[in-house]
Amino acid sequence: MTSRTLSSHGLPVTLRALARLLDYPDAAMRADLPDVREALHAQAVLGAARLAALDTLIDTLTTRPGLESEAVYVDLFDRGRGTALHLFEHVHGDSRDRGPAMIDLIQTYEAAGMYLASNELPDHLTVLLEYASTQPAQSAVGLLGEVAHIVQTIFSALTKRESDYASVLGALLDLAGQPAQPVAVPAEPALDESWSEPEAFGACASASISPDTQAAAAAQAGAPQPIRIVRGAAASHRSSSSPSSSQGASA
Repeated sequence: MTSRTLSSHGLPVTLRALARLLDYPDAAMRADLPDVREALHAQAVLGAARLAALDTLIDTLTTRPGLESEAVYVDLFDRGRGTALHLFEHVHGDSRDRGPAMIDLIQTYEAAGMYLASNELPDHLTVLLEYASTQPAQSAVGLLGEVAHIVQTIFSALTKRESDYASVLGALLDLAGQPAQPVAVPAEPALDESWSEPEAFGACASASISPDTQAAAAAQAGAPQPIRIVRGAAASHRSSSSPSSSQGASA
């Protein structure tokens, strides 16, 4: 990518088009696909091979039944940490550091005049791309470089699952000047399973309780039993007013 290309309007439009491709594929998003394709080709920021891969994704989203596309999206991005589009999921997980990091990112957006809708989360990749598209080209590329290691992880996980969405993450790596090559991705449980909390009091596993104690417990019919606390299912797909939609962000 030349400095002339970086200083043009091509990069911001390309970033916004890529962000749109990562939005939940409802009817409105799918209606935008012809414009997204045209924008990506007109700007010519990405190479021919990458544009061809993105065309394949757009063709799939255009021809596949809408409900199927939506189900595929939910399965990919809402049911596993390896493919999660919330960047802090990969950095902080469920730790307490995630909250302050969210606040810092919101303040960064607001300092640039970008205010999120109340139902948006600042660490979603589509939101970050919208922000990057408002910045000077050099700053935008630098920001992509800062998150490239996370993008590489998502790219690799999507490639492992043979998903056409990998082309979008590959395009972001191209723009960041990073090699879009899959790296080893460890196996992971589904997000719902990984969020399950241990049974109360260690579940009082019967294997560690003596036969006499088990017999006494069995005799106490109606006695209170340990409660299993399991976190509810992960948030459902982002609807048109969902927190991860980039459309609510305004500069």
